Formats: sequence, structure tokens, C-alpha cells
Amino acid sequence: MAVTIFDKILAGDIPCQKIYEDEFVLAFRDVNPQAPTHALVIPKKRVERFQEYKAADPIDVGQFFNRVAKVASELGLEKRGYRIVINNGADGQQSVEYLHAHILGGRQLAWPPG
Repeated sequence: MAVTIFDKILAGDIPCQKIYEDEFVLAFRDVNPQAPTHALVIPKKRVERFQEYKAADPIDVGQFFNRVAKVASELGLEKRGYRIVINNGADGQQSVEYLHAHILGGRQLAWPPG
């Protein structure tokens, strides 16, 4: 597995605008926001792609999604709504081979997304 930018952020080698951190995840602001609120949530237990979750420990999967919901709440997005995006593979436009969830909100989002 090649070292990714997210590995470097977790190691403290690259700074981030941290929003939330616990033993399971790190959440931080996206450097190229696509909405007024755009955060990334990454699991501390590295998974390259979402498809790997089909064989993962359900507790790990649950902890990740629980924290994504918690971060969205802490960002104040619950009342008006928000979108969670997980890109998987080349056709899904995954740009970093490290599972991450995008939390997008703060404006009306368009559909279809792309």
C-alpha cells in the first residue's frame, strides 16, 4: 500500500483543519470545498476502498458511519440537511486510495450529482 496524503495527515506530517478526532476517525475541512461546508472523515484503521467494507468487521463499519453522522451534527447540518459522498474506484472519481466520506452542506445541493 502506497502512503497517501491521508496517511501523512494522520501521522501529523501534513497539517489539516481538524473538526473532530477520536480513536476511530479523523475529520477535517476539505482544502478544495465543493459546498460552504465540506468536511472529510477518514477511518484511522486504513481501508483503501469502500468495497472492502463488505469483508470488514461490522463494528468498524458501524463506528465509521456513526462518526460521520456525529461530525455532520457537530457542523450544524442536521436541520437543513446534507449529503454524504463516498467515491469508490476510478469511475467513482476516488482520488485518494484511502476510504473517506465527504460531508457536504450549507446550501441546496443539485441532483443528479454528476
